[in-house]
Amino acid sequence: MVLMLPRNPSSHKGDNGTILVIGGSASFPGAAYLAAQSIAALRAGADLLFIAAPEKVAWAINTFSPDLITLKLLGSHLAPRHYRTILPYLKRADVLLLGNGIGTHPDTKRLVRKAIAASPKKLKVIDADAIKMLRLQDIDHSIITPHAGEFKMLLKHSNLAAHDYRNALRHNVLLLKGKADRIISRDAVKAVAGGSPGMTVGGTGDVLAGLCAGYLSQTKDLFRSALLASRLSKRIGSRLQKQLGYGFVASDFLRVIAEEGRRLR
Repeated sequence: MVLMLPRNPSSHKGDNGTILVIGGSASFPGAAYLAAQSIAALRAGADLLFIAAPEKVAWAINTFSPDLITLKLLGSHLAPRHYRTILPYLKRADVLLLGNGIGTHPDTKRLVRKAIAASPKKLKVIDADAIKMLRLQDIDHSIITPHAGEFKMLLKHSNLAAHDYRNALRHNVLLLKGKADRIISRDAVKAVAGGSPGMTVGGTGDVLAGLCAGYLSQTKDLFRSALLASRLSKRIGSRLQKQLGYGFVASDFLRVIAEEGRRLR
């Protein structure tokens, strides 16, 4: 059975959750699309999904999916000048997904830090390049989704050793991606095995981040959402390997998210 919260029959648009995705750059136009479309494909219960992206990236996203609402921001990368446009959507969102394909331009780094500072208690998923721009001490109420290299960088920037970082997690949850994902909070650790070696292909991390945000919009539970997203991602990876061998790509995940999500108990 798919995880789905009950709805009030008299609810209005937006009552069942709003998600804001901030991401994309001229170099990585597909990452924000994969993350956002994963949320939509999950049919996770959120009513509204907004994507704040550079103008050309946003137009490209809309050619792939007319269902996604984009904020088309001038320029090839996100910058502090866009903050005023983004802020009303940031305030409105129940969940913020930040970092997919966002790039590492110094202007973008300043915007990322500004968005984080403006939403300390908002539920967030921090992924990809945004992880490289922040210290663990800057982040709270978030699922952070690093691979091994990004995790080392996060510890270095945070001036933390591998043996004591859990004390600094506060209300955060780490989804440490690998052959077996590890979901880590201050109080618990869960491992999720399975999947496929083919999941090292680019874009599968963006899909996983989107699944985290989709589940988080329903459950409001960081650890549970990270665990469900990891399990679903691994299930899909295993299925695609059986069907396609190692030749699958990240967009293949989008076709089967809804079906596999219904099977996930």
